[in-house]
Amino acid sequence: MPTAPPPSRDVALETRLFWERFKNPIIAAVLVVLIAVTAFTAYRFYADRRAAAASSALASANSAQEYQQVIAAYPNTPAGADAYILLAEAQRKETKFTEANKTLDTFITKYPKHELVSTAKMAMAANLDSMGKTDEALAMYQQIASAYPNSYTAPLAMLSQVYILKAKNRNDDALRICETVLTQYRTSFWAGEAMQQLRLLKPVATSPPPPAAVPNIPPMLAPAAPVPQAPPAPPPKKP
Repeated sequence: MPTAPPPSRDVALETRLFWERFKNPIIAAVLVVLIAVTAFTAYRFYADRRAAAASSALASANSAQEYQQVIAAYPNTPAGADAYILLAEAQRKETKFTEANKTLDTFITKYPKHELVSTAKMAMAANLDSMGKTDEALAMYQQIASAYPNSYTAPLAMLSQVYILKAKNRNDDALRICETVLTQYRTSFWAGEAMQQLRLLKPVATSPPPPAAVPNIPPMLAPAAPVPQAPPAPPPKKP
């Protein structure tokens, strides 16, 4: 039996029917995309302008009060994060070690992934040391060296332990740390300081003076010992 030919398709008509059927959803989707792109562009422009203003404000700040103003006016900006570090340093210069550590702790809590977190912890340990809390400072230096072994702060944290251990007369522990720095961080800037501390901890022992040379002369050539002489006789007594 002869097969019937397939029905002819009117592409233009099908396109028009598709458009009439899905016109509203398509228009809505396009509008959503346009609004999202516009909003993102506006946000980026606003964020860039805000970040630039924050950087300018931070660059002109020179006191603890001005750093606090930057933090309050520009939160969640790179300059606002850096202002915490500068504020803590200004507080440290005023010997406000407790306040400085509170500032640094806030920075670490708010920006846990910031590249200066290990630096902030080093500053906190130094403040503890300045307050005479050497045991807490030593524990924090140990934590930094363990938590950030590939950071530039790791060998510095280890050397900071050396100074505290020497003050506690724990020279053997300090010696081991210096040797570890020279082994693990021999190409770092702090390797030279570790070597110097190692020399101070292991001074070169002074060798005893050599014994006096004793001439080895054959008996036949040795000078004869002087012959002892009798004491002179007393003069005769006069009658």
